[in-house]
Amino acid sequence: MQKTDRTAVIIFLALIVVALMFALAGSQGGSSLGGVPLFGLLVGLAMLIQWLVFIPAYRQQTEKFYDLTGSITYILVVTLALVFSPGINARAFLLWVLVVVWAVRLGSFLFRRIQKAGRDDRFDEIKPSFILFLNAWTMQGLWVSFTLAAALVAITTTTRKELDIFALTGFVVWAFGFGIEVTADAQKSRFNADPANTGKFIQSGLWVRARHPNYFGEIVLWMGVTIIALPLLQGWQWGALISPLFVSLLLTRISGIPLLEKKADQKWGGQAEYESYKKTTPVLIPKL
Repeated sequence: MQKTDRTAVIIFLALIVVALMFALAGSQGGSSLGGVPLFGLLVGLAMLIQWLVFIPAYRQQTEKFYDLTGSITYILVVTLALVFSPGINARAFLLWVLVVVWAVRLGSFLFRRIQKAGRDDRFDEIKPSFILFLNAWTMQGLWVSFTLAAALVAITTTTRKELDIFALTGFVVWAFGFGIEVTADAQKSRFNADPANTGKFIQSGLWVRARHPNYFGEIVLWMGVTIIALPLLQGWQWGALISPLFVSLLLTRISGIPLLEKKADQKWGGQAEYESYKKTTPVLIPKL
């Protein structure tokens, strides 16, 4: 076994341990199904779905269903949480609606985009490796679980609280973030679809105010979900605050902005217009 593969195996085992610890922490004070904590079962389901889809994806050497699988997992996990949790109230139902609306919109958007592009270059180097490609799918299972943490805890907990100022504030924050993300994605899609813009970078609409306004919206909407869940958190469930923190870390430090900034620099770096845009436009938080 090569050193790279050994390292990848260690990472895979570490991801499993993290998933188990996360499942245990989020299960505190939560409802059960057949004597097993529902929160833990749902985390396990999120991981299992990724592994099942990974098998044909690896055999066919395709990543076309990666993002779509993630979105379907969100919808399935949060729906099962709602169905099997006793005493569902308006707050739990609100969280379910917000997650499903976001997942359907983003999942369909990403699936159409990769169908049009034909490939996702993030996977070019790792697809041939069984363990590296498996780790990508495993990390998606953790991504779903971490991002959904606050919503899942609030839906599966045995504690119930009716809608309050936290719910109203959280909904407004979610709607604000969702609106920014949808608008930014739509503006960029229209820009890229125009043949006159071939080889150019977008610097109009929300993109004149930030270089990655869609990611800003994504982070904000998950903050909204967490605000709605706040009154229900107790004990180890406070670990659910990892939801917006994880989204922020993922998009600003790992797979989002760093990769896109690197690609943009390689494509337009040195061009006066691009360098000026980069110098005067914030990376994430839109300027007023």
